[in-house]
Amino acid sequence: MDDGAGSGPGDTATLGGAPPDDAADTAILHKLGYAQELRRGMGSFSNFAVSFSIISILTGGITTYYLGMDAGGPLVITTGWFIVGALVLCVGLGMAEICSAYPTAGGLYYWSAKLARKNQAAWSWCTGWFNLVGQVAITASIDYGLATYIAFAISLYSSSFHSTVRWILVMYVAVLAAHGLLNTFRVKLVGMLADISVWWHLIGTAVIVGALLLIPSHHQSISFLVHHENLTGWTGPFAGIYVFAIGLLLAQYTLTGYDASAHMTEETQQASTEGPKSIVRAIYVSIIAGFVLNLAMTLAIQGGEKEYGALALGGATAGGQVFIDALTGAGGKLLLIISIVAMFFCGLASVTANSRMIYAFSRDGAVPGHKLWHKLHHRTRTPVNAVWFAVVGAALLGLPSLYQRGGYSVAFFAIVSIGTVGLYVAYVLPIFLRLRAGSSFVPGPWSLGKWSKPIGIVAVVWVGIITVLFFAPAFWPWTTAADFNWAGPLFLGLMGLILAWWVVSARKWFTGPKIQGTPEELAALERELAIAD
Repeated sequence: MDDGAGSGPGDTATLGGAPPDDAADTAILHKLGYAQELRRGMGSFSNFAVSFSIISILTGGITTYYLGMDAGGPLVITTGWFIVGALVLCVGLGMAEICSAYPTAGGLYYWSAKLARKNQAAWSWCTGWFNLVGQVAITASIDYGLATYIAFAISLYSSSFHSTVRWILVMYVAVLAAHGLLNTFRVKLVGMLADISVWWHLIGTAVIVGALLLIPSHHQSISFLVHHENLTGWTGPFAGIYVFAIGLLLAQYTLTGYDASAHMTEETQQASTEGPKSIVRAIYVSIIAGFVLNLAMTLAIQGGEKEYGALALGGATAGGQVFIDALTGAGGKLLLIISIVAMFFCGLASVTANSRMIYAFSRDGAVPGHKLWHKLHHRTRTPVNAVWFAVVGAALLGLPSLYQRGGYSVAFFAIVSIGTVGLYVAYVLPIFLRLRAGSSFVPGPWSLGKWSKPIGIVAVVWVGIITVLFFAPAFWPWTTAADFNWAGPLFLGLMGLILAWWVVSARKWFTGPKIQGTPEELAALERELAIAD
C-alpha cells in the first residue's frame, strides 16, 4: 500500500513542465467504456488539493465547533479527530482501492455497477442518487456556512449592519454564483485555485494556531482538554456516552467530500495511482491539521464556565467568536478573514466535484434532461451546464433557511444531515459490494492486499453507526416540533422516493453505466473534440 508521498507540487503536470504521455490513461478509460472527453490537465497535487479543499478543516472544523462544545466539550473536540479519523480512514482506504481499478468520473455509482454480482443497474442507481443528493446538500452547507461568516464579519466592521436570515440568503446565492462562474473556465484554472487552496489552508491553519497559542494573555489549562461538557439537556446514566457520541459529529461532518479525487480522475494524469493516493492523503493530512486547529481554539477560549456556556450556545459563529475574544481588535478579525477565504475555496472545490459527478451520471442517462447536463463547453471542455445544475440545486436547498428558530434553520440542517449521511451511504455501498465480490474483484495498481476485507468491514459498520448518530436527537427537551431532529424521517422519505422511482420507472430504462462505443468510435469522438478546441 503506497501513499506516494513523493508526488506533490513539483509535479511537471501541475507546474507547467512537459506533461507525461496521456495515452495510458486514455487506454484505461477506453477499457471502462468512455472517451477522453474532459481535458486531462491535472497533476497529482491538484487532484489531492480538490479533496483537501472540500474537507477544509477551516470550514467544518470552525462552523460546527459549537456542536463539540455543547456535546462532549473539550474532550470530544480533541480526541474526536483521532477516533473519527481512524474510522473515516478505513472508508477512504476502501474507496481508494476501488478507485484504482475504475478511475472514472462516475466514481461510486460506476463502481457499484461493476462490483455487484446481480441487479447491477439497481445498485448503481441507488449509489448514484445518494451521491448526487449528498454532494448538492454538502455544497449547500459549505456555502451557507460561508455566507453566515461573511455576515458575521460585516457586523464586526459595521455596527449599522444587522445580520438576518434574508441577508445571509442573499450572500449565499452570491457566493454560489461566484463558484459557478469560476467553474465555467478551463480545468487548469480550477486546478490552480485548488493548489492555492492547499497552501492557504496549511499556512492559514499555522497562522491561526500560532496566534491563538502565543498572543492571548490567558489560556485554559492542559487539564481543560479532558473536561467533559454536556449542554444538550440529556440526563441519565448513559447520557455522558450518548452526548460524547453526538459530539463526534464535529469531526465526522468535516471529514467528507474526499470522493472528489475519484470524480476528477478523468482529468488527472496517472489516475489509477494518483486518484487513490489523493483520497488517502487528503484524509490523514486533514485529521492532523484539524486536531491541531481545534486544540489551539480550545486552549484559547476566554473566561470561565459561564462564558463557556454562552459561547457554546451561540451557534455556528461560536468558532469565529473564539478568535475575536482571544485576539481583540484587528488580530481576531484577521483570523476570521483567513477562515472565510478558506471556506470560499472549499465551496469552489465542492461545486467542481459535484458538477463532474452530475456530468458522469448524465452521460449514463440517469438524470432527467441528461443530454443537457452531459454537454461540454466547446472551448473549455468543461461541463458548464452540470456546474449550474449543482449551483441551482444548492441554492434551492438554502430556501428553508428563511424559516428558522434561533441560530441555523432546523429544516436546513436536516438537509445537511441528509447530505452527510447520503454521501457516506454512497461511499460504503461499493465497499460492501467489494466485500461480497471477494476474489472476483481485480484490483488496480493501488491495492490493500490482505487488509482489504478487515478494513472494508470496519468501514461498513462505522457508516451504520454514524447514520444512527446523525439522525439521533442532539438536544432535550423537545418543547416544539422545531426541536426534533427531522433528518431521519426526511432521509427515509428520500430513500423511499429514490427506490419508488426505480421500481415505477427507472428500472425500465436505466441499465447502469453505458459503453460509449468501440475503441475506434471512442478515438473518432476524441478527434472531433480535438478539432473543436
